[in-house]
Amino acid sequence: MTEWKIQLFKIYWDEEDVKAVDKVIKRGTGWAAGPEIGEFEKALADFTGKKYALAFNSGTSALHAMFAAFDLKGKEVIVPSFTFIATANAVVLAGGKPVFAESEEDTYGLDAEDVRKRITKKTGAIIALDYAGGASRDIEKLRKIADDNKILLLEDNAHSLGVRKNGKQCGTFGQAAALSFCQNKLIATGEGGAVITDSLEAYEKMKLFRSHGRVETADDYFSSVGDNDYTEVGYNYRMPTICAALGLSQLKKFDRIKKMRIEAGEYLSRGLSEINAGMKKQIIKVPKPFENSDHLYQMYTIMVDDKQIRDDLQKYLAEKGVMSRPYYNPIHLKTFYRKNYGCKEGDLPRTEKISEKILTLPIYPGMKKEEMDLVVGSIREFFER
Repeated sequence: MTEWKIQLFKIYWDEEDVKAVDKVIKRGTGWAAGPEIGEFEKALADFTGKKYALAFNSGTSALHAMFAAFDLKGKEVIVPSFTFIATANAVVLAGGKPVFAESEEDTYGLDAEDVRKRITKKTGAIIALDYAGGASRDIEKLRKIADDNKILLLEDNAHSLGVRKNGKQCGTFGQAAALSFCQNKLIATGEGGAVITDSLEAYEKMKLFRSHGRVETADDYFSSVGDNDYTEVGYNYRMPTICAALGLSQLKKFDRIKKMRIEAGEYLSRGLSEINAGMKKQIIKVPKPFENSDHLYQMYTIMVDDKQIRDDLQKYLAEKGVMSRPYYNPIHLKTFYRKNYGCKEGDLPRTEKISEKILTLPIYPGMKKEEMDLVVGSIREFFER
């Protein structure tokens, strides 16, 4: 097993996080359905400027509930293949049919022109992706395509909470967006997710969906001595109170986390850009904010010329104790989608080429200068060999 000198990510926490969780534990009650859940939901709604936010026990649960609430059953749903597999899996779980579309090389979001070509009479929604703490290049175009075709634009905004494009937050361009608070995200609760929306109808459906289809009374289920009605079949997708308390604490220091991530991302980019300058050509494409948008470096993903260089670089970094990983390999080439949807190599040549050339490097809030220097120095050694 490799002894990593530098992990791909580390979770940022402070004593306020410890106190928030400790308070819930020591209260000895309300570990499920406690008041912090509602407080966290309100804070998320206020933070994003949406009317409603609903917390879930994972980003995947949030995606599933969102797709179910907007009734994608039996419909084609256009999704990126360059994303975490939950984006497509949740469509399947909600009874929809994923239709994979190409991503673009500027921000690794869906390519609007390729999406346009894949719309049919059966299309019910487009699922946009904001990648790695950046904003999708084509999000406004995707919104117009959705509006022109009278279909939904829903967002997988697991990576880019608080990121703005043209003054508007990622996750607020469509009818709803799913968020993730998994341990490597901009704010972390271990596992956790949420959906933000202005739709009261979708909000009410998701409330039922996340808790067995149960109609909630004024008292939460665990505090009530009465009975509840169940009007739908649902899941137990509720966020634990401890996670909500942690999310509240993390959200309060969002600006601090944002500042540290930007500082680390810009430091890495300066170092890698010096390597490019020394080589007299760009051999490494570094992440950066797209036009009129932020980049908070939830991940730090570079692109090199080809798969052989990428694979050799990853191996060399591992020898130096530096963790790295391709985020992401195409979903449409995973066994499930090959077997059940007839997907094959060559279906999305641009996405497949992107996935062969990208490599995600370590980044996290509070990353030390010497750690970043080891990452950059190792990459410089690789290319100067």
